Amino acid sequence: MIERNDIQPSVLQIEPVLAVRDIVETVSYWHEVLGFPEKWTWGTPPTHGSVSWHGTSVQFTLNSELASVSAGHSVFTRVRYVEHLYKLHQQKRAEIVAPLENKPWGLAQYTVRDINGYYVHFAGAPVSERERSAPGLPEVVRIVNRIPTPNEYRHLASAVYHIANADKEKAALLLAPVVTAAVAENKDTGEVIGCALLLGDHVSFYYVKDVMVHPAWQHQQVGAGLMKELTRWLEANAPDNALVTLITPDSLAPFYKQFGFTPAFGMVREIIRSEKR
Repeated sequence: MIERNDIQPSVLQIEPVLAVRDIVETVSYWHEVLGFPEKWTWGTPPTHGSVSWHGTSVQFTLNSELASVSAGHSVFTRVRYVEHLYKLHQQKRAEIVAPLENKPWGLAQYTVRDINGYYVHFAGAPVSERERSAPGLPEVVRIVNRIPTPNEYRHLASAVYHIANADKEKAALLLAPVVTAAVAENKDTGEVIGCALLLGDHVSFYYVKDVMVHPAWQHQQVGAGLMKELTRWLEANAPDNALVTLITPDSLAPFYKQFGFTPAFGMVREIIRSEKR
């Protein structure tokens, strides 16, 4: 066996384990009131349980003695669209002990006290900051939920990637597996100035591909508008627990994070065929 010295360990996930007096009651509260969609319990009667939301989990263990002295401990949670979650928790009548407000450390944050006395801090980007960084589309641009034609795709790819003569037949083949797409149109001319494609099996997996904006229209929120439309479609049509992925350079990661994408470990392989002799 050859021992490798270049392997660097890394942390994949950290989950708090909270001591509670009643597993069923706690899991039910975090699921029904705080809104965590996934849950499980272990044992009969349950002695352990967990809730999770898009891969982020909190575990609970049955330990009445430890729970009695643990009230007041807290969990810090980063969320997307914190103001919408805040409204949900208000509607569910969660015990909000600190209202939503922008904090000096650059986040909007509020705090809920759960039924065990634990404080759960929910934090996200300040609304004002998000509004400054995402102004509306130019009035002449509209976002349409449709797949571009091969000619539209070909002309856009030619402009973005500086391809002199993009292959029309190849464009048709590239679009064949697309399940839906978002297209940005110039309302005055009808020209397609951007697109974002979505591939998928309609069961468990989707892949965002070819998010392109014509160079003349870049840095004007067209790309954000395209991703918002794909996000809207996914939230309305994708099955529960479906995985949505994409490949992007590190420089564009902040752009995709605002739509709920997070960095993940993965591997790729490029097929390179040797020239025929």
